[in-house]
Amino acid sequence: MHYILLQDSSWATFIGRFHPAIVHFPIGFLLIGALLELGRRWGKIAVSEGTIVFILFWSAISATFACVAGYLLSLTGGYDADLLNNHMWKGIGVAVFAWAAWFVKSDRFERAIPSIKVIYLPAILIATLLTLTAGHDGGALTHGEGYLTQYTPEPFRGLAGLPPMEEKPTEIKPIADVQQAVVYSDIVQPILQAKCTQCHSASKSKGDLRMDQLALLAKGGENGPAFVVGKGAESDMIKRCLLPENDDEHMPPKGKPQLTTDQIALLSWWIDQGASADKKVSQMTVSEAVKPALASLGKEAPAGTGAAQASAVLSVKVPKANEQAIENLRKTGLIVNTLSQDQNLLEISAVNLPDFTDKQMELLQPVAQQITWLKLGGTKITDAALQQIAKFPNLSKLHIEHTGITDKGIAAIKPLPYLEYINIVDTKVGDEGLKNVAGMKALRSIYVWQSAVTDSAVSQVGRQNPNLLVVNGFNEAAVAQFLKAGDTTGKEEVKKQ
Repeated sequence: MHYILLQDSSWATFIGRFHPAIVHFPIGFLLIGALLELGRRWGKIAVSEGTIVFILFWSAISATFACVAGYLLSLTGGYDADLLNNHMWKGIGVAVFAWAAWFVKSDRFERAIPSIKVIYLPAILIATLLTLTAGHDGGALTHGEGYLTQYTPEPFRGLAGLPPMEEKPTEIKPIADVQQAVVYSDIVQPILQAKCTQCHSASKSKGDLRMDQLALLAKGGENGPAFVVGKGAESDMIKRCLLPENDDEHMPPKGKPQLTTDQIALLSWWIDQGASADKKVSQMTVSEAVKPALASLGKEAPAGTGAAQASAVLSVKVPKANEQAIENLRKTGLIVNTLSQDQNLLEISAVNLPDFTDKQMELLQPVAQQITWLKLGGTKITDAALQQIAKFPNLSKLHIEHTGITDKGIAAIKPLPYLEYINIVDTKVGDEGLKNVAGMKALRSIYVWQSAVTDSAVSQVGRQNPNLLVVNGFNEAAVAQFLKAGDTTGKEEVKKQ
């Protein structure tokens, strides 16, 4: 019972997560102590016995705290049991032998038991060796087995008896004939290997989830199934990818290589089509929305796939934004990306700044000409912000979902010549606002579900504007279109300035 309470305690998790930081103290203290002792015995340096005793004392104290924090961290689960057990006992050994070395070195004990000093050198030596081996196991637990030796170069690799280096895939390799590709093995599995299996494999299964085998992926982890066959939008592995990157539940974790929008679209499509292990692309229904993602896998598009229409704004030439202006934006917490190495157009996102307000819109004015993708969803902006946004002449994609904007505000952006994507999900924009912007020449898609827009207005606007996609629900086609046209922060081809 006490174990269960401890395991479920947020305090245990809080303290446990300090283990990677605390563990550096005994490592440093023990290595310094061992080197000083070695230098003193060789006559290379002059150091007092008291100094070494002091270092050994704090190495023992910090090793003990590291053991406690490490144990609490282990309760969160998701680690290889055998490797964790080895790491734990080696860590305990470090603490025990560090205390033994300090005990022997202390004058009071050495005077009381003179013969005990013979165990001093073995104790400090064993503690140091255990520190190094425990550190190796810790690296394997955190980053996967073989993490520290993965890139060992030749000839040392052969001398150490390591197998030839295997190149870890970082992207989907081009497929000669996409139509004949087996969807799971040729498309899905390479995505998972590149972005997911570092934390979800045999050597490390965070959340008790393994994604290196289809059967284990289907089984799921401690939070239940990773996917729901036939329902990509309801599958946990898709929903987590769509969360803001700073969300604790977002996967892959912040700082890790993120899935591209095309990759998420392909995973969602595979799940929607039944998550088959052996079906080829030609045997599955390929929607118009997922065709561009499939086309990106090879040099040529699959049969019947047309080239995706390029955004007109990408032909616009603008001067490079002022570096100080960009730095000022980043200091506020805004994410600023440039679209490519040879483009000066910018993407600005407030995904990490939910308290962003109308007043802070003034910060964007120095880069008004360069802004083409603007993400202010979930912030505190109102209609007043739309008056400022209307002054961004090259804006092509606008996220203002989950904000307080209304019909009056949305009308202000109607003159924007390149605006092709608008997300007004969960806003007060209604039928009048939709009809006001529906006639915009460049507009291709607008997402309106959970807003004040009615189904009848969606139908009417759809009939009057056949080239405009108005999404008032979150079905299969909407998911793929949303992934393709919407959120792009973290996309591999986006180059940070």
